[in-house]
Order: sequence, then C-alpha cells, then structure tokens
Amino acid sequence: MRKMLLRRPVAGRALVLGALLALAVPGSAYANTVGVTVKTPGATSGPGSAFSEISTNAHCSSGLISGGGINQAIGTGTSSNGNKINGTSPSPDGSTEYTGSTGVVGTDVAYWLGIGGSGGAVNASFSSTPYAMCFTSNLINHTQVVMNKVAGPTTASTVGLVTATCPANTRLLGGGARITPASIGSLKPIASFPTFNDSAHGYGQKAAADGETNPDSWSAVGWNGGGGDSGNTTYAYAICSGNNIDISGTTVKVRFSEVSGPTAGTAGLTAGVGCGQNDGKLVSGGAAISGGSVTTTNFTGPGSPGDHLNGSYPSDSGGNPVSDGTTTASYWSAFSHTGAPSSPNTYTDVWALCANDGV
Repeated sequence: MRKMLLRRPVAGRALVLGALLALAVPGSAYANTVGVTVKTPGATSGPGSAFSEISTNAHCSSGLISGGGINQAIGTGTSSNGNKINGTSPSPDGSTEYTGSTGVVGTDVAYWLGIGGSGGAVNASFSSTPYAMCFTSNLINHTQVVMNKVAGPTTASTVGLVTATCPANTRLLGGGARITPASIGSLKPIASFPTFNDSAHGYGQKAAADGETNPDSWSAVGWNGGGGDSGNTTYAYAICSGNNIDISGTTVKVRFSEVSGPTAGTAGLTAGVGCGQNDGKLVSGGAAISGGSVTTTNFTGPGSPGDHLNGSYPSDSGGNPVSDGTTTASYWSAFSHTGAPSSPNTYTDVWALCANDGV
C-alpha cells in the first residue's frame, strides 16, 4: 500500500496534511530570471530479471540540467519489494556515467539518468521514469558536475555516505546519487540530499534544514540490505554553477520535510515539500528513507534492511509527477518503500531547492 503525505514546513516541523504550501518569507529585492522546464520521455519498462538494472534518460534540448529525478512503478504484493532506485544522476550523452576519477567531471551537462534496479523479485509492472530539470538564467549560463565516491557499503544494514562539494565561489543547484554494481540486489541509494561541507553539518553527514540558504554540497547514502560485496561503490554528484560567475546576488533556499513512516512491511509512502511564493523557482530536490532527524544528527539507516526509495521527482501539490514540458513545478516528492516484515522508527525525508539569481 502507498500512502501520501504532503507537508508544509512550520517552525521546522511537518504539520499540515495535503495543503498547498504558502510560506511567508521576505520578498526579494531583485527580479529573478531563473526558468525551469521539466523534461521526461515517460516510462521505460523493467528490469525484467532479478539482480539487474535498466537505464533511461531525460534530455534538455534547451537549457542545462540543474538536477533531476526518477519515479518507479513497482507493482503490487511482495514482489514490489524487489524494485528500487539504483541511480538518479547526470550524464554527458544519455548513456555514459561519471564513475571514474573524482572532482569536476563534466560541464554544461544536459542529460539526466534514471536507473532502476531489481533484487530477487521482479514483475511485469516494473518501470522507471526519469525527469530532467532544464535550467535557464541570465546570470548562471554555465554549470559543472562534481563527483565523489566511496567504497561500500559492504555488510548488511550499513550505510556508505559520500559528499561532493562545489568549487569555491560557485552555487549548488542540485545533485544525485548512484550505486554499483547492480548484481548486489540488496544494494541501493537510500538518500540524496543538499548539505554543507562544514562542522555544523558533520561535513555532509547532516542534511540541510528547512529555510537554510546556499548549501555547497550534495551527499548520497548507499544502503546494503542483505550484505554482499563485489566492489560496492556509492557515488554523489553535485550540480554547481560555472566558474567565474558573480553569484553574490544569488540565493538557493532549502525547503525540507520529514514524516514518520512507512513502518509496515511492503508499504509505501509519498511525502512532498514545495517552494514558497518568494523562495525562487524549483530547480531540484532530494529524498531519503532514514532513521530520522537527518538535519540534526549524522545520517542513520531506516528500520529494515529491505527499505529503499522508489521515487524522487518534481510533482504537483498532491504528490503526482508533473508532465513533460511543465514550467511551473514548485513541489518535490519522495516515494519510499519498506521491505518485510516491518520497519520500526523509519522516516521519509524530502528536499526542494528554490533558486533566485538576483538578476
């Protein structure tokens, strides 16, 4: 069963169910030329076999990616536990991945990958839909991708957290996550979120909180449900503004919500958060299934080794994915899912990044 909780941040807590987000924040002293068009090709079926993955992409024919997402169809019954996100990440051409040397790995990237994986169970309902956030701005006309990676996680019910940090004097716009290899069916990224490379945020181990501005880093968390290691690797990607751009007038505001659940076995939950009227344009977002309190304590894993993410995507206020060509998206949703038999003390986290270029 999949339930939906759309949340409005109030005093740092998620309180309002199913409400349109209307946040009272100071108005900007500047105009804002940021524009975002969501591009998606629709669903790609699969994986059709156990311990495998399928890759699909969304392309910005105009504009550059500021981030992207994925949403999966999982089917029903216990076989739904076998479908999971393996990656939501940038690509230079729609198929090549940034998995080699770390650091700045690409510039002016226009493709976003949605990579769906399988565990030990599959069914014909499985599919993955990628979303590219196609970004334009009169100021930020170039972007760059920073990648970092960490070995692992290698043992059951353990996390592997890695953080990619933007170069100095650039602005974080979004980010992504990836795990390899697909043959380890219990391995998956369970978190992809904005953060800061400073002591207050544990150098990426604590996520950016609601209302914080200008995070400089993106963290990804790999989760190994059943153990197994075949060169397991977790990758984090930060999408940053290009070099030599005056970002002094720009603001990227974080909107964040954390809700309890899902806790029952083989259950799903959709949570969402949105940009307020004066926050700027939605440019990207992130998602996690966690042990909770992700903005105040170092990241911990959820209550069950089988827990996973099935969605992190731009949405409407009801948690529904937006359609191809949408230019007014202002919400981001996370779709989390448990394994079996239950998942106590588990939370779903969602972030929206809202940008004003001050032009």
